[in-house]
Amino acid sequence: MTKSTFMGATGTVTGSKHLLEIGGKKILIDCGLFQGRKENRLRNWEPLPVSPAEIHKVLLTHAHIDHTGFIPRFCRYGFDGEIHSTYATADLCQIMLRDSAHLQEEDAAWANKKGYSKHTPALPLYTAEDAEKSLLLFHPIFYGEELCMDSIDVSFKFKDAGHILGSSFVEVRRENGKALRKILFSGDVGRPEQPVMKDPTQVFDVDYLVLESTYGDRLHSEVDAVDELRRIIVESYERGGVLVIPAFAVGRTQLLLYLIRQLEERKEIPVLDIYVDSPMAINTTEVFLNHMPDFDLKTRIETLEGKKVFHPERLHICREREESIRINEQMSGAIIISASGMVTGGRILHHLANRLPRKKDTVLFIGYQEEGTRGRAILEGKPKIKIHGRQVKIAAKIENLDGFSGHGDYREIMAWLMGFNQPPEMTFIVHGNKEASAALARMINKDLGWKTKIPKLYDSFELNF
Repeated sequence: MTKSTFMGATGTVTGSKHLLEIGGKKILIDCGLFQGRKENRLRNWEPLPVSPAEIHKVLLTHAHIDHTGFIPRFCRYGFDGEIHSTYATADLCQIMLRDSAHLQEEDAAWANKKGYSKHTPALPLYTAEDAEKSLLLFHPIFYGEELCMDSIDVSFKFKDAGHILGSSFVEVRRENGKALRKILFSGDVGRPEQPVMKDPTQVFDVDYLVLESTYGDRLHSEVDAVDELRRIIVESYERGGVLVIPAFAVGRTQLLLYLIRQLEERKEIPVLDIYVDSPMAINTTEVFLNHMPDFDLKTRIETLEGKKVFHPERLHICREREESIRINEQMSGAIIISASGMVTGGRILHHLANRLPRKKDTVLFIGYQEEGTRGRAILEGKPKIKIHGRQVKIAAKIENLDGFSGHGDYREIMAWLMGFNQPPEMTFIVHGNKEASAALARMINKDLGWKTKIPKLYDSFELNF
C-alpha cells in the first residue's frame, strides 16, 4: 500500500511538502518554505515528522520559494538524495535558493544590529553554504522524459503547468498488476492564454490528484488587465510621482517588462525610466532568455522578429546596492519593479519605506498577498506598516491588479478538470486558505461529482497505488 502525508500547504498557500511512501521508498514532492503569518513562519523551525535523511528523492513542481525554499535546511539536516525538476526550474533554483539564503543571513544580521529579535543572537534559517551544498544535488530532466525507480517499478514525468517558466505537473506512474496507475501533483495550475507562458497541459488517466486551490473561491477580474496597467502607469505619470511595483522575481517581473515594452511600442504609455531593482529578477530574466523553447508561440515569433521581448526602451538594471540607493533621487517619471512580491523581504522594503509616505507616489500589487504579509496589510488599508522595526505611514495611492496572477481561478481550474477523461478516485485539495480550499472542494463535488478531501497538517492517507 502507498501512503501520502501532507507536511505543508494545508490551510495555507505556502510550505508545500507532500510525502509519498511507495515500496519502502520515500519521495518528497516539493520542499517549500512557510511564509506569511508568524505562526506559519515558525513552522520552518519545527522538526518534520520524517527525518530528511530517510527521503530518497525530491521532485519539484516549480521554483517559487513556497515550493523550494526549504531545500537548504532540508539538506542541512540529512537529505543527500537526488533533486529532480525541469531544466528551467533547476536554473531558477540556482538563483532563488542563493538569494533566499542571502536574505536569511541579511535579515538575521539586521535584527541583531537593530535589536528587534527576541533571540540573541538572531540566527538565519539556513546559510549560503547550506544553499550551495543543496544545489549540487539537482539532476534536471526534460518535460515528458521518464525518470524511473526500477527497484519499485515507479516512474515520474514532468508536464508543463503553464504557471511560470519550468513549472510542472508531477505525474507518478506505477504498474499495478496489469493496470497503469497514476498520481498527479498539480503544483500551481497556470492560466490559459497568458503572455509568454504556454497553456497548462491537459492530463488523462489520473487515479489520485493533489490539487492546489489558491484561487479556489475567487475569479480574476473581468477588467482587461493590460488596459488597467496602462491606466495606472499614465495616472502615476500625470500625478508627478513614481510607480512602485512589488513583483515576484520569477515570472511576474518578466511579464511586466514584456507588457510595458508592448505598451511603449504601441505608444499607449509615455516612455519612462524603468528600474528593475532585484538582482534575482535580473538573473532570472537571463534564465528566461536561455529557455525560449518554453515560451508560447507568439513570444517565440516576436523573438525571431528581433524584438528584445523583456526590454523596455529606458530599462535600468540595478545590481549593486549603491544603484538601488540612487533610485531614491528619482521623484517622478519612473517605475520601480522590485522583489519580493508579498513584501516579505528584499530591496522592496527599502523602497516602500521611502515611497509609502509620499502622496504623489503609487504602489501597485499584481499578485496574491497571503494573510499576515505586509502586502495584505497595505491592501487592507492599514494606516501604517512595520518595516525594519519601525512604523511607516501609508499616504501613497494603493492599486491592486490581480489579472496578472499566474494561478488559475476557480473557473479556469474547473475547466481544466473537465478535460480529465475519468474522475480520480480521490482529489486532495491543498495550497489554499481554508475558505478557498472548501469552496473548490464544494464545486468539484457538486459540478463534477468527484470525491475530495482537504488534508490537515501531517494527515496521512493510504492509496491503492
